[in-house]
Amino acid sequence: MNEQIISQEGYNKLQEELTFLTTVRRKEIAERIERAKELGDLSENAEYSEAKDAQALNEGRVLELINTLKNVTIVQHDASSTEVAMGSLVTVKVNGNEKQYLIVSFNEADPVNGKISNESPLGVAFLHHQKGDEVTVETPKGSVKYKITKVE
Repeated sequence: MNEQIISQEGYNKLQEELTFLTTVRRKEIAERIERAKELGDLSENAEYSEAKDAQALNEGRVLELINTLKNVTIVQHDASSTEVAMGSLVTVKVNGNEKQYLIVSFNEADPVNGKISNESPLGVAFLHHQKGDEVTVETPKGSVKYKITKVE
């Protein structure tokens, strides 16, 4: 896995999820497995099978989170910077419309609400540019030009 950059908020969010999965969720699943065992024959016990599947999914996610947290670099947003970076709020003009995007880490992306990943095509195109710069982004429908009008 390649090293990725992440905001402190994004790191905290992943850490909270890991803590929840390893404490609360593991306990819930263990209790489900015990209740299912009490029902008897495990070979035909759907509740036992479902609980074991939930356990496997939970443990898979725990391993994924551990590996992700080992391979991230936490970055802080420099509010005084005029260059687009992680945490920047970027205002752009595109096709005559003004839009705002917040550059966030991979696990915080929410494009519908204007939060784009620093690893997305749009995020990559904006990074290291400044107010007044024009960037071109290749989309499935062709090239789209964005003019950066403000960086916060």
